[in-house]
Amino acid sequence: MILTVTLNTALDITYQVPALTPHATHRVTEVAERPGGKGLNVARVLAALGHDTVVTGFAGGPVGAVLRDLLAPLPPRDALVPIAGATRRTIAVVDHATGDTTQLNEPGPTITADEWAALLATFDRLLGEARAVALCGSLPPGVHVGAYAELVRRARAAGVPVLLDTSGEPLRRGIAARPDLVKPNADELAQLTGAREPLRAARDARRRGAGAVVASLGAEGMVAAVPGGVWQAVPPAPVRGNPTGAGDSAVAALLAGLVGEQPWPERLAHAVALATATVLAGAAGEFDRAAYEELLPRVLVRDRAAAA
Repeated sequence: MILTVTLNTALDITYQVPALTPHATHRVTEVAERPGGKGLNVARVLAALGHDTVVTGFAGGPVGAVLRDLLAPLPPRDALVPIAGATRRTIAVVDHATGDTTQLNEPGPTITADEWAALLATFDRLLGEARAVALCGSLPPGVHVGAYAELVRRARAAGVPVLLDTSGEPLRRGIAARPDLVKPNADELAQLTGAREPLRAARDARRRGAGAVVASLGAEGMVAAVPGGVWQAVPPAPVRGNPTGAGDSAVAALLAGLVGEQPWPERLAHAVALATATVLAGAAGEFDRAAYEELLPRVLVRDRAAAA
């Protein structure tokens, strides 16, 4: 089983519009609702790839009830912790004219000390079944800034490999707890290290405590500083679509590669192909399977050790 943790879950709502114009009224051509938050997106992609997956985190209020109802019929398995506060919503507006996406994210609910304690108890119990764990996304109000560092330490004590995908101070503190892998994007990596050059920044992030660093570079693919090498993986061509959730699909591929003990170039090729196929799917947590299979053998993976 692969465990994903989403402390700030969301109900993801995607609106499709012909063109997005400021100060104008828009007719929405299509609406999609999905259980969301980074870890839930990761888990849904893993489940679609055939992996037994469990999600935990927090859910509460009427929006949380809708999220859990949508999650119930299909994998992944639901181990969310109920809370008194209301789960947030996120709204993505996809502009068909430009291919751009505008994202609106509500703040999360405030988590109490008792709710955090319940999450820790659930997390420790699930670690007994897990082959790997992913800690994903932002922290809701009330959760201390070192929360991910605490969860990393618990996973490591249980002997479970842990991937961390967050930003800002939670990433800075979390990486010091020595996760097996961190997956920032280029901006998050630069904020962490102060270096804008991705290969240099990835190597610096490894020195701060991560076992491996894989950074998303958008249309330019990914770079990875890992034990024994530095790699870059590039998609065959840019694509237009909704990039929301592309990084989460990359995390899913990296987790699948971890439990499958794939060589790093193979893991990166899967991560880039799956992320690109997610841009083409239109909604976070889903991917275009035909595009994924077509793109995978065309992803270019290069050894960049000399350049780093």
